[in-house]
Amino acid sequence: MTQRNAVVLAAGLGTRMKSRRHKVVHEVCGQPMIRHVVDHLKASKVDRIVVVVGHLAEQVRAVLGDEVEYVFQERALGTGHAVLQAAPLLEGTEGQTLVVYGDTPLIRPETFQRLADVQQMTGAAAAVLTAVVDHPEGYGRIVRDGDQIRAIVEEKDADEQIRAIREVNAGTYCFDTEQLFDAVRRLDNGNRQGEYYLTDCAEILQKDGRRVTPVLLEDAGEMAGVNDRVQLAAVEESMRRRILEYWMREGVTVVDPRSTYVDSDVVIGRDTVILPGTWLQAGTRIGEDCRIGPAARLSASVVEDGVRVEQSVVLGSTLRSGCTVGPFAYVRPGSDVGPGAKIGDFVEVKNALIGAGTKAAHLTYIGDADVGEGVVLGCGTITVNYDGVQKHRTRIGDRAFVGCNSNLVAPVTVGSDAYVAAGSTITEDVPDGAMAIARERQINKEGYTATLQHKLRGRRMKSEESRES
Repeated sequence: MTQRNAVVLAAGLGTRMKSRRHKVVHEVCGQPMIRHVVDHLKASKVDRIVVVVGHLAEQVRAVLGDEVEYVFQERALGTGHAVLQAAPLLEGTEGQTLVVYGDTPLIRPETFQRLADVQQMTGAAAAVLTAVVDHPEGYGRIVRDGDQIRAIVEEKDADEQIRAIREVNAGTYCFDTEQLFDAVRRLDNGNRQGEYYLTDCAEILQKDGRRVTPVLLEDAGEMAGVNDRVQLAAVEESMRRRILEYWMREGVTVVDPRSTYVDSDVVIGRDTVILPGTWLQAGTRIGEDCRIGPAARLSASVVEDGVRVEQSVVLGSTLRSGCTVGPFAYVRPGSDVGPGAKIGDFVEVKNALIGAGTKAAHLTYIGDADVGEGVVLGCGTITVNYDGVQKHRTRIGDRAFVGCNSNLVAPVTVGSDAYVAAGSTITEDVPDGAMAIARERQINKEGYTATLQHKLRGRRMKSEESRES
C-alpha cells in the first residue's frame, strides 16, 4: 500500500527574526506558522508527517506535540542534509513524500493536493512547485528542458543568463519516496555555500533519465516565506485578506476589511456584520445575525445568534442569544451572559453567570457571581468577592433589584424578588422578597453653611492680623 508522507523543514536558525523564539512558532492570524503548514498538509490527505528540528526544537514540539514525528539535524548543512535526517523513518516505504518549509503558511491544501496528483499521474520522480514572478531576485531559478526541469540553480550560483529567468522555485516538492532518498544520498556540497542543496536532486534525477515536472502556481503569493518581521507582517496581511474574503463569500458583512482582523480558526454565521476596528481572535465562534464592533475584541469566546457587542473586550466567555455588551464593557474569562441580558458601559464581568434578561447598564463590577433572571443591578453595584486571601461567590436570585452604589460583600445571597436599597453595603443574606437597607440614617444639620462661612471669615481675619504684626 502506497503512503503519502511529508517532511517539514524547521531546523533553520532564523537569525533575521532577531528573536528568542523559533521562527516557525511566530503567529500568523492567531496560530504559529508551522501549525498552518501541518494543518494544510493534513487536509491534503498526508498520512505521515516528519518535522526536521534543530535549534530551539523544544519550542516546535510545544506547538505540535505528538501529532507529528521528529528528527534532529545536529548541524545545519543544507536542505538536502535536513531531508536525509528523515531517511531512517521513511526510507523503504512506497509512495510519495512532500517536502515543505515550516515558514510557508500560505500554501493551500489544494495546492499540496495538486502537486501530489501531478507527481502520481505523470510518474515523475519529482514534481516541483514553481511560480513566474516579475522580480525573481533571491529565488532559485527553474532551468527547463521543454516541459521538464533540467536543473534548479540557486541565485548565488547562477550566471547572468540564468538570473534572467523569471520562473522560480517555490520551495515545495513532491518526490517518489524511494527516488528522493536515493538522490539526497548522492548530493555534494560543491557550491559557494558549501551546503547540500535539496534542489540539486532535480539535476541528479534528470541525469538518471527520470522526469522532474514543474507545477506552476496559479497564485505566486502562496509561496511567500518568512525570514524577518517585515515578511511576517506581509504574510499575515495576505492570510487575513484570504480569511475575510472567505467569510464575505459565506454571507458575512465586513464593513472595512482593511481594519478588521479575524484569526484563522474563527467561525462566523451568516448575516453577521463585523464593523471596523474589530479583532476576532483564536477560538471564537460567532452566530448568525450578530453585530460585532466597532472596536471590539473577542478571544476564545462563543457568541450565539443575534448578539450585539460594541467597543468592548470579551475573553473566554459565552454570550447567549440576543444579549448586548457595551459600549466599553469588559467580559473576562469564565463568564456566561444569558439570553437578552444587557451588559452596558463600563461594566466588568468576571467568572459570573448572568441570567436571561438581567441588566447591568453601567459602572458595575460583577465578579464570581451567580445572577438570576430578570435582575436589575443599579449603577455602581459591586460584588466584593476578595477578602485578601481567597475569592467568594455572590448569589442573586431571580427578579432581584439592587439599588445604585451598593456593595455585596461575598459570600452573600440576595434572594429572589428581593430589594437592596441604594447605597447599601450588604454583608448578610437577604431573604426572598425582602428589602435590605444597610446604611447610616441621614442627618441634616440646619444652618451648617452659615456657620461654616463664619468660621472661614474668622480664620482669614486672624491671618491678616498675623501678617500685619
